[in-house]
Amino acid sequence: MIIKKFLAATETEAIEMAKRELGSNAIVMNIKKVRPRGFARFFIKTKVEVTAALDENVVYDTENKNSATDEKKDGVALELTAPRFVPDIVAAEDEDKNVATIEEKLDSLQKMLEKQMSDKMQEEKTNPVEEVTDSEPDPKEVQVEKESKEVSKAKACKELILKQMIQNEVEESIAKMLIDEVDRSLPEDAALDQILAAIYQKIILMAGQPYVLDKEVGEGETKYVFFLGSTGVGKTTTIAKIASRMKLNRKKNIALVTADTFRIAAVEQLKTYANILGVPLKVVYSPEDLGEMREELDQYDICFIDTAGCSHKNREQMDNMKMLMEQIPISRREVYLVLNAGAKYSDLKDIADVYSDITDYSLIFTKLDETSSAGVMLNMKTYTDRPLSYVTWGQNVPDDIGKVDAQKIAKKLLGGKS
Repeated sequence: MIIKKFLAATETEAIEMAKRELGSNAIVMNIKKVRPRGFARFFIKTKVEVTAALDENVVYDTENKNSATDEKKDGVALELTAPRFVPDIVAAEDEDKNVATIEEKLDSLQKMLEKQMSDKMQEEKTNPVEEVTDSEPDPKEVQVEKESKEVSKAKACKELILKQMIQNEVEESIAKMLIDEVDRSLPEDAALDQILAAIYQKIILMAGQPYVLDKEVGEGETKYVFFLGSTGVGKTTTIAKIASRMKLNRKKNIALVTADTFRIAAVEQLKTYANILGVPLKVVYSPEDLGEMREELDQYDICFIDTAGCSHKNREQMDNMKMLMEQIPISRREVYLVLNAGAKYSDLKDIADVYSDITDYSLIFTKLDETSSAGVMLNMKTYTDRPLSYVTWGQNVPDDIGKVDAQKIAKKLLGGKS
C-alpha cells in the first residue's frame, strides 16, 4: 500500500498531482487546508494538502488508465475527484472557529422573517380612508388596538414559520406541535424574536446531541459496531469512511467484518478498503461464525461489522440479523441503522419499526447529495426517539461524512442558510 501527501495551491492542483504520480486508481483519503503559522501567514497563502492511497495488492483495469472519466472497481469509487457537495447541516471539524453563534444565526433568521412578513403586509395593504374627528382618541382604545396589532403580527409570524417548516418536509403534525408548545409558553403578543428563538431552541432540543463514536471508544474492551439497513443504502461506504477516520485520525487498532455474502462483489468491496487501510477483513457466513471469531477479534479496539442488506419485510432475514448481533454482549456493541435521506417518510417508518423490534440503534442518514431537505431527519428522530449520529454524501473516503449539527438543522428548517 502506498500513501502519499500532495501539497498545492488549490484542491484541484493537488488532486492532479496525485493522479500523475499514483494514477487514477488511487483513492482520496483526506483533504485539508494548510495555513502558514506565525508571521509567515501575512505573506504566504493557504495551501491544500491531499492524502491519496494506492493499494499495490489490488489488480486494476489499466486499459483506460489515461482516461479522464471516472472509474470504479467492484463498486468502490476509485476516482480522484474533489467533493462537489457539502451539506449545510454538518458540524464543522473546528467547532469553536467555524460555527456561528446562536445569536448570529437567530439574527439572520429574524431578518429573513421580517422581510417576508413585510412583503406579505405590503401585498395586503389597502390604504383605508382615515376618519376626521375633533375628539381626542380614547387611550384605552388606542392600547387595545395596539395590542390587537401585536397579536396579529405574532400570529402571522407563527403561520409563516409553520409554512416554512412544512415546505422543508417537516411532518405537519410535528410542525404544529412545535407551534402549540410556543403558544403555551409565550404570550399572544410575543415579539418575532421571542417566537423565533423559542422554536429554534425547541428544534435543537428535539434533534438532540449526535451520538457518534467518541474518543474513548477502544480504550477498554473491544467495541463491536454493527451497521444495519436496506440493500443499496450505503452501509459499506459508510463503514469505510468511519473506519478510515478511526484508523488514520484516532490511531485505533481496527478490524473489518462482513456478513454480506449475498450481494455480488460485496466482500471484494470491503476487502479493497481493508487492504488500503492495512487492516484485517473477516467473513462470516452464519451468525455462529462471529461468535467463534470472538477470541481473535477481541485483540482489536473496534470491529466494524457490515451486515447483509435485506428487506425489512423478510422475517427470516431479520431473525438471522438478530442472531448475529446476539453473538456480542449488549455492553460491547453499538448499532447504527443506515437510512436513505431521500426515501419516503412512510417507508423509513416501516424500516425503523421492524429494526426496533430486534435492537436499539442510532440513526445514520446517507445520500444527502440527492435530497434538498433535512425535514425527514427531524421526523425520524421524533418518530423513533433514537439519536441522530452521522450523515454522509458522495463517495470520497474518509471525507463526505460528518456528524449532525442540531443548530444547523434548526436554521435550515426555519429557512436560513447555515
